[in-house]
Amino acid sequence: MQIARSASSSSSSSSSSSSFPARNATTFARYQPLRQSFTRYKKNELLREIFFSAEERRGRGNSARTQKRFSSSASASASSSKTEQQKQKAVLLLTKQEQSNETDDRKEFPIDARTEFEPTIGIETHVQLLTKTKAFCACAYVYGERQNTLVCPICLGHPGTYPKLAEDCVLKAVQIGLALSCDINERSKFDRKQYFYPDLPKGYQISQFDEPLCEHGSLKVQIPVEEGGGECVIGITRAHLEEDAGKLNHVGGSGNVSTATHSLADYNRAGVALLEIVTEPDFKNGKEVAAYGQELRRIVRYLKASDGNLNEGSMRCDVNVSVKPVGRKRFGTKVEVKNMNSFNAMARAIDFEIERQEKLYKAGRGEEIVQETRTWDDQNQCTVSMRKKEGLADYRYFPEPDLNPLVCTKKFVERVRKEMPELPNEIRERFKKLGLPNGDIQVLIEDENLVKFYDEILQSSSSSSKSSSSEEDEEGKDNNNNKKKKVNIARQVANWLTNDLLAFVKTEKLDSAFDLKLKPKEIYEFCLLIETNEISGKIGKDILPELLKNGGSARALVDEKNLSQISSKEEILKICKTVLSENKSQLEDYRKGKTKLKAFFVGKCLALSGGRLNPSITDEILMSLLNAESNSDDDSDTIIK
Repeated sequence: MQIARSASSSSSSSSSSSSFPARNATTFARYQPLRQSFTRYKKNELLREIFFSAEERRGRGNSARTQKRFSSSASASASSSKTEQQKQKAVLLLTKQEQSNETDDRKEFPIDARTEFEPTIGIETHVQLLTKTKAFCACAYVYGERQNTLVCPICLGHPGTYPKLAEDCVLKAVQIGLALSCDINERSKFDRKQYFYPDLPKGYQISQFDEPLCEHGSLKVQIPVEEGGGECVIGITRAHLEEDAGKLNHVGGSGNVSTATHSLADYNRAGVALLEIVTEPDFKNGKEVAAYGQELRRIVRYLKASDGNLNEGSMRCDVNVSVKPVGRKRFGTKVEVKNMNSFNAMARAIDFEIERQEKLYKAGRGEEIVQETRTWDDQNQCTVSMRKKEGLADYRYFPEPDLNPLVCTKKFVERVRKEMPELPNEIRERFKKLGLPNGDIQVLIEDENLVKFYDEILQSSSSSSKSSSSEEDEEGKDNNNNKKKKVNIARQVANWLTNDLLAFVKTEKLDSAFDLKLKPKEIYEFCLLIETNEISGKIGKDILPELLKNGGSARALVDEKNLSQISSKEEILKICKTVLSENKSQLEDYRKGKTKLKAFFVGKCLALSGGRLNPSITDEILMSLLNAESNSDDDSDTIIK
């Protein structure tokens, strides 16, 4: 049964100024001493601690405490010199947003219709962790279950209940943090983030404020080939654990919050473990944002830390967008964009918002750009204002009194690191060393099962005979005494797997490539026949449907149908001469300048051989004959050589 909550109950709750929910007399009495002591702590120690921490990070060091931290036992001048070096290093720890806030150079960059702008884009991504239970209770979570059936007194915030952190949440959060090259803090803590909303049953959210689990990371992102290719590095400011809120189902009207007559609260999702990942504002356009989102989803899926489904809310991205004149250090007014259910929609929303803000500035209406939350209207391809932000929200953070600080020892972090699987960027680098083109790598890496299947095909070389193994890279002679080229079976396999084989998997609606009747060892044999010129690519195309339908050995099928490629120069020369002698008028026309007739002769040669001629050798011999003055047998030895 769903629980209806009105807006009036939410507003009445929000008027309370207490930091702890007084649910009954017993709870109030238990919290009252802590309330009083925390008020004093908040006014004195906490603010002073945060202030000094910020001062030290910014490298100002004006207080006695900071001077003591930076001083040494050396002379006063040496101490001052050391302090200045520490200050310079400390400035590097500032986020780009903090650096922007420290500088106000807006007067130096007047804006008019000719001003060139550059965007500032950052993302906050909420990743729902794939754990057996919710973050702080034993309830399971399954998307789409009946409303309010996966709840308990703990996740509903009943009096007298205490949260207990699930170890699985920490493990998966640390895995993601390491994958993002973050520093894993040995000590982090949980805080209560106070705000009142109908889908938040406790009236606060357990999160991490000033001591997050992960900080100072980066992620190398590959731009898809169809988007122009290239790569960029995105800084990760922090990643912290928190619990999810419930979900409101809007009833009446058009089904959205602005037209609904009332809303029903479903608390199944309340308390589900989340990892919020905050980036630096390093993005330049929508395609970089979409590529970042896709790479992050690959990472969490490879780690089995989340399913990353945007449609189910397992991965939610909120984008902050602003523009500023080129060269200005101070960021523009930040606008948050929500409710984008695909990466393509995310890219379109960002590009639209950048264009909207630039037009307003150039039209002299910059004051209309205000700090607000906007939603993406996919039907009309534009962003629409949801609510204004008068200022920074006062969430009244304070340490969660019912949870101890989270301690991740170095030993634990190293154990997690060693147990992690190969990540997308590592696989990408490995495939590049094999000589695979970026397009094939992009297709392979999108599906972890496809990567495993590809690796299994390459590993089949160990069970193949030495005469046809991929390790036969040194140059030698084939059975027709022709010089063999260097074999790159990895590239050949990737080409056939990402095109013909994957198309067959999708057409037949198979779960994965592992369901093909043509097994990895047989695919390896098929690709090797083509790579070593035993059959042509055209013959490969002809026999592949039968192999996919029935499975079995490609070599056996080629031998059965006598389809092996003709690579003997003597035999090819004989076929080419026969074709030219049977088509003398066309030969004369070619030698008079109608060079397009070459395709005619190639077709005749292939038809005469049943499509079995080696293309490169045939082209070489045919061109020699076409450009020769005569077709005498005396030229044969010269042509063959």
